[in-house]
Amino acid sequence: MNNIQHTFAALGDQTRMAIIERLALNEISLSELAEPFAMSQTAVSKHVHVLSEAGLVEISKRGRTRYCRLKPEPLRAAEEWLETYQQFWSERFENLATFLTKEKSE
Repeated sequence: MNNIQHTFAALGDQTRMAIIERLALNEISLSELAEPFAMSQTAVSKHVHVLSEAGLVEISKRGRTRYCRLKPEPLRAAEEWLETYQQFWSERFENLATFLTKEKSE
């Protein structure tokens, strides 16, 4: 599996997407990160591990506390990959709009 596949696979879970959204705001301790989720800290840790394996999250330990930080590089790579399809979809939507406008006027 290449890096982009790892990124999309890791982001394919609602909890992991929510974790990424929280980490986009700032670095946070694992215990604080787990607070809003209706699951144990251990379960959240497993999600964070998947994100870490995909290169999306960096975990550091200070004293007894583990902190999580977003690593945006894999998200940028995924965005670049998706941008290659932007023109394709833009053209399709423009063609659809033209077709619907013609149909409406007939």
